[in-house]
Amino acid sequence: FLRRFLLVFVALYLLPNGKIWKSGLIREPHSHTVEQVRLRCTEGSVEWMYPTQAIRIALEPNLSTSRPATVCIKPYRNSRGANIYIERAEKLELLVNEEASWLGQVYCFSVERPQQAAVFLQASPQQDISRRTVGFQYELLSSEVCRPCNNTELLMAICSSDFVARGFIRRVSHHIGQQLSEVSVAAEHLYRQKSGVFQQEAASGEWQGSLKTLLQCQVRQGNGLFLFTGTEHFGEAWLGCAPRYKDFVRVYQAARAKRKNPCEFPLD
Repeated sequence: FLRRFLLVFVALYLLPNGKIWKSGLIREPHSHTVEQVRLRCTEGSVEWMYPTQAIRIALEPNLSTSRPATVCIKPYRNSRGANIYIERAEKLELLVNEEASWLGQVYCFSVERPQQAAVFLQASPQQDISRRTVGFQYELLSSEVCRPCNNTELLMAICSSDFVARGFIRRVSHHIGQQLSEVSVAAEHLYRQKSGVFQQEAASGEWQGSLKTLLQCQVRQGNGLFLFTGTEHFGEAWLGCAPRYKDFVRVYQAARAKRKNPCEFPLD
């Protein structure tokens, strides 16, 4: 009788840092019921231990806006035991299977309304579920992420961004499967970075970095000197405001002349 039941962790706990973990449900392994879970945070993480059958995870953040949005998820590298699907227009699209070689990479998809995003986890048949755990991080991004920064946003970006660097675009790579673009940057001056986004080459002294952005932003190769700012998502650097350096200098000097610059920034 006891073999008919399996312990699957699915009750939600909202931690102070916004992370979401799953624990605690007893169910029959041969039941065809899909467990429904609703998450209210705009970012967090999910962990499904001892996966069996299926779980539908609806991302329903408490937002007043109904504008189109983008959801990005990053499966854990050691995630095993279930295939991960995204649900759009009442259809399931395979995101990644448990044997995929790119577990640990970020994948993004667009939704018409931020409250309509859903992820579907389908457990794979297995003899021993005690050694399996499925998990991923997720984050909801505004549709305005691709909009060029105005002067006020630019001035705030140099004060609050996780990284600020001046340099050149070496190349731009597009990854259609992940709906992401990658901007390779060679920085001649690194003003600030939160973690090791940029690494310095011993020979040239130049700082090298790779910045992510959404494919829909249509980033292209550009010549000239830029000021790169941005934030970290999923432990990676994401591009924020990136004006040409000469345009930034003009905006900053005008604001400083009127004493409206929110912070001091070294010009050279």
